[in-house]
Amino acid sequence: MHLHILGICGSFMGGLAALAREAGHRVTGCDAGVYPPMSDQLRALGIELIEGYGADQLALKPDVFVIGNVVSRAKPGAFPLMEAILDAGARYTSGPQWLAEQVLAGRHVLAVAGTHGKTTTTSMLAWILEQAGLQPGFLVGGVPQNFGVSARLGAVGPQTPFVIEADEYDTAFFDKRSKFVHYRPRTAVLNNLEFDHADIFSDLAAIETQFHHLVRTVPARGRLVVNAREASLERVLARGCWSGVERFGVRGDAPGWRARGEPHAFDVLRSGRQAGRVEWSLLGEHNQLNALAALAAAEAAGVAPEAACAALGSFQSVKRRLELRGTVPRGGGEIAVYDDFAHHPTAIRTTLDGLRRKVGNARILAIFEPRSNTMKLGTMKAQLPWALEEADLAFCHSGGLDWDAAEALAPLGERAIVSADVPGLVQRIVRAARAGDHLLCMSNGGFGGIHGQLLQALAAGRAG
Repeated sequence: MHLHILGICGSFMGGLAALAREAGHRVTGCDAGVYPPMSDQLRALGIELIEGYGADQLALKPDVFVIGNVVSRAKPGAFPLMEAILDAGARYTSGPQWLAEQVLAGRHVLAVAGTHGKTTTTSMLAWILEQAGLQPGFLVGGVPQNFGVSARLGAVGPQTPFVIEADEYDTAFFDKRSKFVHYRPRTAVLNNLEFDHADIFSDLAAIETQFHHLVRTVPARGRLVVNAREASLERVLARGCWSGVERFGVRGDAPGWRARGEPHAFDVLRSGRQAGRVEWSLLGEHNQLNALAALAAAEAAGVAPEAACAALGSFQSVKRRLELRGTVPRGGGEIAVYDDFAHHPTAIRTTLDGLRRKVGNARILAIFEPRSNTMKLGTMKAQLPWALEEADLAFCHSGGLDWDAAEALAPLGERAIVSADVPGLVQRIVRAARAGDHLLCMSNGGFGGIHGQLLQALAAGRAG
C-alpha cells in the first residue's frame, strides 16, 4: 500500500509514517517548511518528503491520502492538495483512523491521556513492558531516550501490547472528535485534566466530554487508571463508567496506588501495602505521579509491581524534558542551559519546581515563549506570573503575540524581561547570567535555536 501523508513532520504523523514504513508500506509525505528533527528521521527511513501542499501531488496516485490535523479549510487556498483530493473524489482518511484500523486492531492498546505528562508516562510504560520482555509497540509524541525512536511496531499478534500517547486534540478538519476516541484502549490512563487547546475547546466541560467519549470505549474487563487528585476526572467518571478503576496519588490522597518518599527515591504502596521501590534520577512530584500511572497500567498488561518499579530505575526520561543541553565555565563555576517542552502554565510551574528541588538556592532564569495555540490566544496569560514564581528572572519571547506580554508579566516587576526577537532575548539573558545560574528554556517548538545561541554567546563571553 502507498500512503501519502499530509502534515508528515508533526510528531504524531511522523510516528505514524515510521510505523507504516516498518510495516512494509510505501510512504511519502508533505509538509510546510519540512523541518528537522522529524524530517531527518523520516528521510533516514527512506521516506520521500515534499515541501508544501501543491495540487500536483495528486499525480502520485497513492492508495490513500492520510490527513493530519494541520490541514484546514479555514484559509482558502492554503492547502490546494486537499482541495484537489476532494475534487477528484480520491480516497482519504485521518491519521488516527488509519492507525486504529491498520496497527491497533486486535492489540492490547494502553492509551495515556491527560493535559500534562502524556509523553513521559507513555515512555515509562513502554520501557516497563520492554524490560518485562513483552516487546511492546509504541507511538510517543517525543523521543524516549531508552529507545532512541518515537515509534515502533513491536511484537505483532493478538493482544500484544501497544502503548500510545493519547492526545485530546482534534482528529482532522472533517472529524472534530479527539484523536484518542479512535484508539479503543483496553487500558486507559487519565493522568490529569485542565483547560487547554482554547483554539478548539470552548471550556473545560467540552474537554471533559471528549474524555468521557474515551471512557465509553474501554471494555468492562479493561482498566481505567485515574489521578485521584483531579476533580475534573471525577466529573468525567460520574457521567458513567463501565470498567475497573485504579486510582493513584501521593501524600495519602489515593486509596489505590501511592508514593511515599522523595521524588528521586520513593516507596510504592498499593492499597496500603508495599509494592516496590523506585530509585531514579528524575525530579519532581509530577514524575512520581507519572510513575504511579505507568505502574498501574503495566500491571494491567501482566507486569508485577515490583518488577515494574525495578524497570523504572533504568528509565532515562525523554528528550526535551529538563534536558541539559550544555554548560559553560564562568567565574570559577559554570552556567547550565536546559531545554524543556513545557508550555502550559501548570507545566511551566511544575518544571520550575522540579528544577528548584534539584538546584536549591541557585538562581534559575526561566526563558519561555508562549507558542502553543492556547497561549498565542492569550487565554492563560493571567496565570503566567503564578507559573513563574520559582524563577529568579523570567525572560519572555513575545514575537507573534497579539497580547501584551509585558503587561501580563507586570506582577513579577523587574524580574520579568520581554523581547520580541530571539537574538535580542539572548543578549538580555547573557548580560544577566552569572556563575552558578541555571537557564531553563521552555517551548513546545524549536524556540529559534535559542539553546545553541545561548551556549555559544556565553562561551564567547559576549552578548549576541
